[in-house]
Amino acid sequence: MPDGKPAGVRCVQLGDDLQCAIFGSPLRPACCSGLQPQADMCGASREEAMVWLTRLEVQTQPSGRR
Repeated sequence: MPDGKPAGVRCVQLGDDLQCAIFGSPLRPACCSGLQPQADMCGASREEAMVWLTRLEVQTQPSGRR
């Protein structure tokens, strides 16, 4: 996504199996490869993890997109 991925928009690299199509590839953006999951961000369910990731997306948007 050359112009970045807006919060709440599914990444174009995310497959139907919820796996990253470019995981481990040098094409993977630094914001993705640098993200190290921790127990508190994953929560107890997919829904809890999505809440955490959505909050992170909003907090890290470039200032012009908030």
